[in-house]
This record gives sequence, C-alpha cells and structure tokens, in this order.
Amino acid sequence: MAKLYFRYGSVGSAKTLNLLAVAHNYRQQHKKVLLIKPALDDRFGKNNIRSRAGLEQEADILVDERSDLLKLDFKGIHCLLVDEVQFIPALVIEQLREITHKKKIPVICYGLRTDFKTRLFEGSARLMELADSIEEVKSTCHFCTRKAIMNLKHSNGKAVIDGPTVDVGAEEKYFPACYSCYFQQVTLHAAPSQKLDDTFAPA
Repeated sequence: MAKLYFRYGSVGSAKTLNLLAVAHNYRQQHKKVLLIKPALDDRFGKNNIRSRAGLEQEADILVDERSDLLKLDFKGIHCLLVDEVQFIPALVIEQLREITHKKKIPVICYGLRTDFKTRLFEGSARLMELADSIEEVKSTCHFCTRKAIMNLKHSNGKAVIDGPTVDVGAEEKYFPACYSCYFQQVTLHAAPSQKLDDTFAPA
C-alpha cells in the first residue's frame, strides 16, 4: 500500500524547498506529481508554492473545507505533494489517507506541527493520527544554536501569544525557536495577560 507521509518542522526549516526538490526528482525520472496547497495561503500569490530560498512552482490543486479530492482523476500520477498542510482541514487529510489506500498513490505532506501558541494545527493533528511515517525536518533556533521546535510570533518587534491561530506570514513575523528561547522571549515581551504559566518554564 502507498504511504501517507508527514514531514514537519518549525518555520524556516526548508520544508517547501524539500517539497520542490522531491518534485524535481520525480520529474527527472519522467514521473508525474501533483502539487497541492491550501487556498488560504496567498503570501506569494494564490497559486504559487515558494520556498524562502526563492524557488517556486505553481500548485496544481488548491484546497479548502469544501474540497473533495476523491472526485478527481489521478490516473497516471505517481505522487501527491502537499505544502503548508497544517492549514488543510481534517476532512481533506482523511481524503488524502483514502487516496493512498484506494488509488495506491503516495502522499507526502509538509508543514508545521504546532502554532505560535504551542497547539497542534487541525491538519497536523489529523496527520499525527493517520500518517504511516512522521519525520522531523530539523532547523536551528533563531536565538541560539539549539534545535528549533517552536514557532515564535512577533508583532511590532515583540513576541506575542494572542490573536487568531491562523495568521499567515513569513520571516518578518515568525521565528524558529527552541523552547528555552521561546519561553524567554514571551516572558520578556508578551503582555501580562499573555504570560506562560511558570509550570511550563524550562528547567
């Protein structure tokens, strides 16, 4: 059976660059891939999938809560590659799972595991439950040399942990951070009502 993959990492961990490299490798072997992205991610244009390194390609399919991928004809397709999967509804994640089972097409998803409030995104949570393979794309903390596991949001130069969970942005707004630096930044800059509970402080 074809597998469902979830490759997650913090912001700036070259997830999209990895996706585009995988697409290139398939095409070098004369195999067909389809690129999928959430419709709400319009940072670089409605249809563009773009890495921070500047490489980009056009998405073949845009999805939202109304999408039904099971109605599409995937004949001749060798792989589906999904960018920013954290923004994809759980119902569509379940459709991707079904595609691997019924149509025998591998699906490789790239995205964030958690939001800037440290909570799982809907799409990521469902993938953690359904994926055959869960792999971490590693990167380094913006503030030190430890591994980044958190996504720190800044507003007007200060760390924040309030506001809507889905708030699309890039390097001007989000920074990869280890937990110690995440906690320190939030403690220094966030408003008193936003402070993290001391029980979550790193040792």
